[in-house]
Amino acid sequence: MKLGLLKVKTKIMGNTQPTNKTGKKVVTQKLETARKTNILSLTEHGLEEIPGQVFQITSLRTLDLSKNKIRHLGKISQLQELKSLNVDSNKLTTQSLSSISKLPKLTILSIGKNKLAESDNFPSLPPKVKTLKLYGNSFSSIPKQICDRKLTSLEKLDLSCNNLAYVPPEICNLASLTELNLDKNALVSLPIEMGRLAKLKALSLKNNYLTKSNPQPIPAGVFTETLLIDLNLHGNDRLTSTDLNEFEGFDVFLERRKKKKDK
Repeated sequence: MKLGLLKVKTKIMGNTQPTNKTGKKVVTQKLETARKTNILSLTEHGLEEIPGQVFQITSLRTLDLSKNKIRHLGKISQLQELKSLNVDSNKLTTQSLSSISKLPKLTILSIGKNKLAESDNFPSLPPKVKTLKLYGNSFSSIPKQICDRKLTSLEKLDLSCNNLAYVPPEICNLASLTELNLDKNALVSLPIEMGRLAKLKALSLKNNYLTKSNPQPIPAGVFTETLLIDLNLHGNDRLTSTDLNEFEGFDVFLERRKKKKDK
């Protein structure tokens, strides 16, 4: 009995290569697979930098580096085929993002829960970006690069959980925008130019500071000139349903939503 137990212990102790999800062996296996699939996920691996081998997989199309401790993006501009990049929950600053502008095929970019703040150093975004997630950072204003009229493909924009006090008029440059999330900011009103977002279908403004005012905090054009059918205003405690029903154009929004539901 004792000898058998000793053999088992020896067998266990002999397994020296790490096989847990953050071990080097697993990373190596994932890199090998990525060379065939062009998809790589290294989420929750405790990485402080992107492994150099990643930049050698130049055919990579999807890269998930979320939930690590990464502070810079290294030679990511070498990944010219990259279409989707997720670096949520890292330690990236605005200054560390410059190489993103050199990813011509990028369509999905998620940089939520990092250390981003407004800065002149915010990079120009690739013109093919369709989805941009910047939630959970420290923006008090929206960088002008995000409202660039060259972003003709941008459809979904998430700026929730920042410190935004206002939305710039230039937001109307995003002509293809269909979904806009501004939850948990410090907004008291929206610019009249938002009525020019003709394709806007979903607008979320939960937990802001909208209140009945003159002019009304949500311009009439948002209700009458867009395709809006999904509006979330929960958590704006100073704004009542009675107030909403008195807003110019709100009846048009209600009728449009009713027609959508009746289909």
